[in-house]
Amino acid sequence: MKNIKLLYSLILLFTLGSCTNFDDFQIDPNRTTKGDPSLLLTGIQISAFNIVSTDAAFASRQMVNVEHNNTYQLYGWQRSGFGTYNNLRQVLKMEEEATLAGKTAYAALGKFFRSYFIMDLTRTFGDVPYSEALKGSTDEPIFTAKYDKQEDIYIGILDELDEANSMLATETGTISGDLIYDGDLSKWRKAINALSLRILITLSKKEGNSNVGVVSRFNAIVNNPSQYPIFTSNDDNTALPYYDLDGNEYPYFNSNQIKTNYYMDESFINHLKDREDPRLFAFAQREENGANLPEDDFNAYGGLPGSDLASANSARVSQGEGSLIAERYYNDPVNEPSIAIGYAEVQFILAEAAARGWTSGDASEHYQNGIRASMEFYNIDSAAINMYLSNPQIVYNASQGIEMIITQKYLSFFMNSGWEAFYNQRRTGFPEFSTDGPGILNDGMIPKRWMYPESEIQSNRENLEAAISSQYPNGDTVNGDMWLLKNE
Repeated sequence: MKNIKLLYSLILLFTLGSCTNFDDFQIDPNRTTKGDPSLLLTGIQISAFNIVSTDAAFASRQMVNVEHNNTYQLYGWQRSGFGTYNNLRQVLKMEEEATLAGKTAYAALGKFFRSYFIMDLTRTFGDVPYSEALKGSTDEPIFTAKYDKQEDIYIGILDELDEANSMLATETGTISGDLIYDGDLSKWRKAINALSLRILITLSKKEGNSNVGVVSRFNAIVNNPSQYPIFTSNDDNTALPYYDLDGNEYPYFNSNQIKTNYYMDESFINHLKDREDPRLFAFAQREENGANLPEDDFNAYGGLPGSDLASANSARVSQGEGSLIAERYYNDPVNEPSIAIGYAEVQFILAEAAARGWTSGDASEHYQNGIRASMEFYNIDSAAINMYLSNPQIVYNASQGIEMIITQKYLSFFMNSGWEAFYNQRRTGFPEFSTDGPGILNDGMIPKRWMYPESEIQSNRENLEAAISSQYPNGDTVNGDMWLLKNE
């Protein structure tokens, strides 16, 4: 493990301090051009899974910035970028080296990461380059890639994940350069299938689409555990660990911003207080007005409205209101790993699928498993977990099943899993995010997407304009409904 930590440090420095295109390095023609895919794997994992994000917490009504009017908190964002394609270049390079070295396991992981990154791109924008992407250096180079339909993209990445699972099924031994599972390929198969389940539940509005076959694909995974193993505990989490080593610490370690200006959102605090959820004590500090109350007193905690201006929330802070995020998020260099896909999420996915009638599973059991897994991740003791699960407000009610499942899933995503909380709310409407405050931009609406990057207007205008016109009648706006969000 010491070697992995050292490798982590070296690769992180390499990733942050160098170009993303390996062609930029001078090559000695007298030496072999073969590389070791394990070195590329480490950097790819850091890029993919280092996703702890306060921006996502602001947009998901979990935190509030009192220093200035935050764009994500007030729903005023516009464009995003295609930087993820730089990560995909490294994935393609790893696959090339894996093929040259005859290392099938790395090629399989390449399919996983390609699906992971493309999924991130398409749910951000809608249609994006996929089939023709990153072919500028091939024998028949393509410098202006067409945009694939989102439906075709989802079919493609689901097929790739299925192939990746099959490829690893016949592999034995371990791999090197793996920060996540220390080379354990059996756990990577679980991660691959967990990502497939996430993608399939993301397609809940397309359950009647015969081209995708959402329900049949879902059942093929959950009904065949030997062929499609999935997570069985938090030990299986796809999670990037942090270390008390320079450059490898928790992302917000020693951050003065998070220490002084990042408070808990009022609605998020109320979700926890109303349910007497002990995770509150792991997430937040007592507000100044509650400083004399015990740390386990729910009345000692309070939040600030995310839809208000920073000046108004700052004034409330001066009156002793508002709980800061827990100290461990900026004082502990290790804190907790960055979950990319977790066991709790998988259990909530299974619960939702059962509640929708996709499977014969027990929605209540999976729902409880998800809550327990989340609480165990935050080190809540078993007695408190059992008490919480017996709370009549928490006991599963099938008539409110989807809302209860998604709300608990939302609570479990605090400071992990990137933008999953936001994307789940976008898909289901749960929980409701307030937009009625004076600070809200975008005409009081929550954006549904990001506009395409300016660079595409300059370098790939024809394909970009074709993609926009085929998807969004009102043009490239943040309020357009991508295929993913339309009911079928």
